[in-house]
Amino acid sequence: MDVQLKKGLLDTCVLSCLRAGESYGYKLITEVNGIIEVSESTLYPILRRLENGGYLETQSHTHGGRLRKYYYITATGREKLKAAKQDFIEMRHIFEEIFWKED
Repeated sequence: MDVQLKKGLLDTCVLSCLRAGESYGYKLITEVNGIIEVSESTLYPILRRLENGGYLETQSHTHGGRLRKYYYITATGREKLKAAKQDFIEMRHIFEEIFWKED
């Protein structure tokens, strides 16, 4: 997959995975990898960018004697996800015109 196209989808994948509830880094990597391949070195900058943009919030909890950072989607993140869905619908129509239009 084209790197730029993939980059645009990763934010949406992360927000979509968090829509159901909180998660932490390693679990998110596993969930996102079920949709699109992502590495740890790619995911954490995305999480920081989404947090800085107000789309995610974090809380730290102790788990197994270690501090673990949990990520939560915000109302702004839900709106971004909703907008991404609309973008996808528009893109789908464009792709249909490009690739499936009868000659």
